[in-house]
Amino acid sequence: MKRFTVFTFLFVTCFTINAQQIKYSTASAHSHNDYEQKAPFWTAWQSGFGSIEADIFLDNHELIVAHDIKQVQLHRTLDSLYLLPLQECLKINKGNIYADSKKVLQLMIDIKTEATPTLNKLVEKLNGYSSLINASSLRIVISGNRPSPADFKNWPSWILFDGELQKDYNSTELEKVEMISDNYRNYSSWDGKGKLPEKDKQVLLDKIKKVHELGKKIRFWNAPDNTNSWYNFASLGIDYINTDRIEGLFYFFTQWPNRMYVAAANYTPYKTQWRNDGMDKPVKNVIILIGDGTGLAQWYAGYTANSAALNVFNMKHIGLSKTSSYDNYITDSAPGATAFSSGTKTNNRSVGVDNTGAKLVLLPDIIAQKKMKTAIVTSGEFQDATPASFYAHRRDRKDYKGMLEDLTTARVDIIMGACDLSKTDSIASVLRKKFTVVGSVNEVNKKTKLPLIVADATADLSMLDGRKEWAQKAFQSSIDLLTQDKNGFLLMLEGAQIDHGGHGNNLPYAVSELLDFDQVIGKAMEFADSNGETLVIVTGDHETGGLTLTGGDYNAGYINGQFSTQGHTAIPVPVFAYGPQSQLFNGVYENTDIFFRILKALKLK
Repeated sequence: MKRFTVFTFLFVTCFTINAQQIKYSTASAHSHNDYEQKAPFWTAWQSGFGSIEADIFLDNHELIVAHDIKQVQLHRTLDSLYLLPLQECLKINKGNIYADSKKVLQLMIDIKTEATPTLNKLVEKLNGYSSLINASSLRIVISGNRPSPADFKNWPSWILFDGELQKDYNSTELEKVEMISDNYRNYSSWDGKGKLPEKDKQVLLDKIKKVHELGKKIRFWNAPDNTNSWYNFASLGIDYINTDRIEGLFYFFTQWPNRMYVAAANYTPYKTQWRNDGMDKPVKNVIILIGDGTGLAQWYAGYTANSAALNVFNMKHIGLSKTSSYDNYITDSAPGATAFSSGTKTNNRSVGVDNTGAKLVLLPDIIAQKKMKTAIVTSGEFQDATPASFYAHRRDRKDYKGMLEDLTTARVDIIMGACDLSKTDSIASVLRKKFTVVGSVNEVNKKTKLPLIVADATADLSMLDGRKEWAQKAFQSSIDLLTQDKNGFLLMLEGAQIDHGGHGNNLPYAVSELLDFDQVIGKAMEFADSNGETLVIVTGDHETGGLTLTGGDYNAGYINGQFSTQGHTAIPVPVFAYGPQSQLFNGVYENTDIFFRILKALKLK
């Protein structure tokens, strides 16, 4: 490991600004002009917002909720839209606004008519709601037209005020100030697109610092209201994020931990030699490294998290693979990997068979012409679609029993990954006759006899759950065994769980898996340089999650992003190649071409 960053995983949910740590959640959300929502109060309350705003007019001795005088005619009262719903919440939650008794709601009442008479009427009305004014989980905060700060003390203890950033308050006045707000446009014209200008950032930070030093929270109104602005405002330490987009901000905060990643430590990529790279020389060994669900966004997220360094980005020969299957614009892993192993497009869910269900001749069968050995390694279960595509022939990728049956006759010398063989005792007994079977990669050494099965439950753990260097050990153990044979080998290793992070829309999961996979790539490149006869190919079977990168910092190893789907996408994926004949993999082509280019590199038909 090269270094530890100054950030920790807490950055995922907290930002450290001016020595004040703010934990963000929907409690940090302010529903601006809440009464304009389709369901005033209830939408923000159900989203767990910490602050809800209602503008009021005093009209004929009644408090009307409205944005302007035209809306007053709608005669929507403060009672019906807010006070009665709040009272109902207290009944539902036994004296609390929210089920969580520690959670507080701020009801900001923005006075649009003359301050003193309107506030007098509000106090009179609230005195009829004793449950509200006595609720410890409710703060009533007055904004808009307010009395003079010197008069704040004359109002009931349960009436608090929204302070103004441009005013100075004495200690007595500050006791009645719950928070401080201001017009964002007084300090910046940034519209939420791109990067917040550094000059504007410093101005805002100074104002935030000033408010925090008073022990108060801060909010800016009239501010940009989009995902990029929310990221930026949270990074500044703004306590309440102002929004008219309740659902969007709710989704932003609830998904926050899964949308950011900060590398706890960096690794130094292998110092690439480019020995024999791109040369028209014989290839004896082929290493195929498949990042399941890995597209360019996943690669670049890893590059950013590792402070602008990846092994794979040191490969000079790059192509693009089109991933559609025979029967679907968007592939799954089964036909995606079958394209690599057979050169044939097949249906979604099909493994090692064509679109009619007929068995295909796979790479391990073809390289047997040269008496080459085959190893299949996965950081997942070796009955899953990608590894199975190199040894099995099944219409449905979920036919796990059938795939294990196929393994009993497959031309595979090493297979490593997770698999509970006890569930298929009859097939397992056949496999044990053919293979040396061990339960951990740590049991493998250079004297281990082939063919070999490593059914290691550790492979199925994620990096976040403690898999550690399993894939690197499995790769190295496979190389140690395969190089004992003079005829060469095919090694397919899958970074299986990058895909899991995409399906779960979980950026920390996906990036931590990618960084582990890239370290295996570094080992493969190092072996290729030392061996001189090894072609390394790195690609993905498809992209998962529709990942978009929305922010990052190379120095901090910080990345954030958004996902557009929990499924796969049709986006072409990069193909990287290293070593002799790597030049064959330049260009844009169908995923099936990878198979034929491997055969060309090996001079096989």
